[in-house]
Amino acid sequence: MKKALLILGVAIALISCDKKEDKKESFKTAYIDTAKLIQDYAKFKDEDEKFKVKSQEMGRPLEAKLKAFQTEASGFQRNAQIKGMAWAQQKGAELQQREQELSMEQDALLRQIQSESDSIRTTIVKELKDYIKSYGKKEGYDYIYGTGDAATILFAKDPYDITEVVLKKLNDEFNAKNGISEKKEDSDSADHKEEEKK
Repeated sequence: MKKALLILGVAIALISCDKKEDKKESFKTAYIDTAKLIQDYAKFKDEDEKFKVKSQEMGRPLEAKLKAFQTEASGFQRNAQIKGMAWAQQKGAELQQREQELSMEQDALLRQIQSESDSIRTTIVKELKDYIKSYGKKEGYDYIYGTGDAATILFAKDPYDITEVVLKKLNDEFNAKNGISEKKEDSDSADHKEEEKK
């Protein structure tokens, strides 16, 4: 009886090992270079360009104030000799006060720009994560790993890299939504490659 139970136990163990090996063979995994995905994603490039223009517009009023301040400050030395010590002390205090105000305004603007930039990036990263999750389910992957800025893989064989496939699908969908033709996208990437060569 004990021998029969032992043989039965060994047989069950062997059968379960065979099943585990079968599961390993059907295991599907891949990885995506997340830094490249973000860098080459058409939507990210588009949002980045729009944001550069917006941040320049946001900075123009402050830039004009800084130029006016520099002009006034450079004339201060000349006028101090002509108008005397009392005028120089009063004007110097005013200039110092304005310099501090401009510095505070510049810091506030930089914080606002950084905050908006982070918000755009966070939104796009969330969209990418959601897209990769649905892509993984649709294509039957067990795992999709991320490499790049926050690398979670130390080694992977090249055939597991699906960055280009996902990037192409993302860009095709973005371009289709925005009515951008593939030829324009191809010329943009050709221009980008030319710049890299220089």
